[in-house]
Amino acid sequence: MTAPLVYITGASSGIGQALAMRYHAAGYRLALVARRAAEIEAWCRAQGFDAQRWAVYAADVRDVESIVTAGKACVAQQGVPDVVIANAGISVGIDTAQYADLEVMRATFETNNLGMAATFHPFIDPMRARGSGVLVGIASVAAIRGLPGHGAYCASKAAVVSYCESLRGELRPSGVRVVTIAPGYIDTPLTRGNRYSMPFLLSAETFAERAFRAISAGASYRVIPWQMGIVTKLLRVLPNWLFDRALAGRARKKRQGE
Repeated sequence: MTAPLVYITGASSGIGQALAMRYHAAGYRLALVARRAAEIEAWCRAQGFDAQRWAVYAADVRDVESIVTAGKACVAQQGVPDVVIANAGISVGIDTAQYADLEVMRATFETNNLGMAATFHPFIDPMRARGSGVLVGIASVAAIRGLPGHGAYCASKAAVVSYCESLRGELRPSGVRVVTIAPGYIDTPLTRGNRYSMPFLLSAETFAERAFRAISAGASYRVIPWQMGIVTKLLRVLPNWLFDRALAGRARKKRQGE
């Protein structure tokens, strides 16, 4: 088929599923990746999607061989994607004083960072050879400053921003674009357990629409919603003493098992 192809990890719920719906509406073929492959397949059938316009690949982004194999299978079965969205991610609070939370930090970096690089890996050479393609990394406004109880998540998302910026410079001469999307608070299963206020909260569908527009418009970096973009700019210049005072007493992210 000649329709463009989008490859999305973490597609079984939340942002990933909303992005899949938006790209399908735009005429794209779908390559959807998650550990729970059966759930995505059932969802695609429930939407009435044409079976020739989608395929599902079971993979765990923490397992490099697993996610690389999924990417290669996509190329073999559906061709080189036009857009690859590394969306799979986890967000769990940690307390560094708790020994068990060191493993939570490892899992966070393996998922949010190593998993992103492994997601992109199978497509870089084919996209370079073709001279086109878009690699999209989903970061977070949590990348801007460290939040109490969010050490693993904030650090991992800051790493996403830097990694995508580095990759963008590396691939610029090849015609392959790298886009960083930094969501604010989005109503998904990942955020519904939060025990603090979430200003400018967006539905996953609204986020997907705005992300689709930003990626299509050729943006290299976009904070969604724009209001959070203003907040992040202010946070960047806030003196440490004032930032620390503002965050004093803020509820911490729930730890694993809480």
